[in-house]
Amino acid sequence: MDIKIEPSWKRVLEAEFEKEYFKNLIEFVKSEYKKYTCFPPGKSIFATFDHTPFNDVKVVIIGQDPYHGPGQANGLCFSVADVVAIPPSLQNMYKEIYSDLNIETPISGNLERWASQGVLLLNATLTVRAHQAGSHQKKGWEEFTDAVIREISEKREGVVFLLWGGYAKKKGAKIDTSKHLVLTSGHPSPLSANRGYWFGNKHFSQTNDFLKAQKKSPIAW
Repeated sequence: MDIKIEPSWKRVLEAEFEKEYFKNLIEFVKSEYKKYTCFPPGKSIFATFDHTPFNDVKVVIIGQDPYHGPGQANGLCFSVADVVAIPPSLQNMYKEIYSDLNIETPISGNLERWASQGVLLLNATLTVRAHQAGSHQKKGWEEFTDAVIREISEKREGVVFLLWGGYAKKKGAKIDTSKHLVLTSGHPSPLSANRGYWFGNKHFSQTNDFLKAQKKSPIAW
């Protein structure tokens, strides 16, 4: 099966693309994009991999679903296109970055600048039907993204995994903590953050301290 994805990821995930579940998943996605408005745009479904080659991954942030409103999703979790208003969860991420590292809040919610520095912004489900959150869950994407996490855990060393909220923690449960740094907290969504489960986690400075200790360049958050 010929999947258009960044070459290093294509090599790493080649066996996954040949599995029956993945073939069925692609047929499902093709059908959905023909029948309905779906997000992100087809060319951006694998954008997170295109922005962050396998050997460049320093940090993994795990999200759940792409945004399902028009023009929002760009293939990177928590990220939106430049012209789109910054969503509430990302606003809270920016607030924590300001509190943690005294970095002023950007005017854009486009996180391609993080991805180009080695932050893999991975949603568990890579597609969604417009205005229907969770509509492409349990169709095979979760198995695929579990394989992505497993490959990083097994074949790389010294990666920081940021697991925010119960869903991400569960998804990252099998990461090899003897080789990688796993940081967990509540989700940055207003519901969780306003209950005190997000603010003050200092994940952004902890990530950079860990990277610097390995003689890697820190992330310019």
